[in-house]
Formats: sequence, structure tokens, C-alpha cells
Amino acid sequence: MTVRILSSPTTRRALASIAESQFGDMVKAVVDVRRRVIAVGGELHSDEEAALLEDGSRQEDLWGLNLYPAERGEAWIEFDSVINIRPSQGNRSRGVDDADLRRAIGEVVAVLVPE
Repeated sequence: MTVRILSSPTTRRALASIAESQFGDMVKAVVDVRRRVIAVGGELHSDEEAALLEDGSRQEDLWGLNLYPAERGEAWIEFDSVINIRPSQGNRSRGVDDADLRRAIGEVVAVLVPE
């Protein structure tokens, strides 16, 4: 599947279609918190990260997550990606350790994939 960069809103139904063709119930995504865009459709978070970098993003602004289109509330976003391990930015886990950053990522997702 081709990586798509979302800069305008899409639907959960569209994400569910991507999920069905790849992982079943989940879509890998990378959010650029500065540019407020999301890349989806890659087999790996690093595929989406590479597409965003090629599109002008900065690595320090990119955060990986998994989206579960059928879920609601907090269960629909899972902060888990190898690209998030960045000790130089104070993030030592596959998650996103900073609560403010998690909120910022969630805001981008909420705008681009409204409920």
C-alpha cells in the first residue's frame, strides 16, 4: 500500500479500509506535530516517517502511533512505535512519555480524523 499524507480531514471508514487491507483492525500512522499532518498506509512506521521527511518534515517533529478505527475514546490511539525511542529528546520508550506531546498528537489526529 502507498503511504498517504493527510493534510485535510478523512473518515474513520477510510482508515478502516486501509486497516483491512493491511493489519486487520489497525493502521500505522506518523504524526508531524509542527506541520499538523499525518502519514498513513505504510507497512512500517519508518515508511511513513521517510515519506514525511521527503515531504519537508523534521524528524524531531514526527511521532509514531497505531490507530484503531473501530474503537472510541482513548482506545483508538496507541502510542507505540520504535521511531519514538529518542533519548536525545527525553523519550526513552516506544510510547510518547510527555503528556503535553501526547495531547498535541491527539489534537492533530482529532482534526484530521474527526469522530
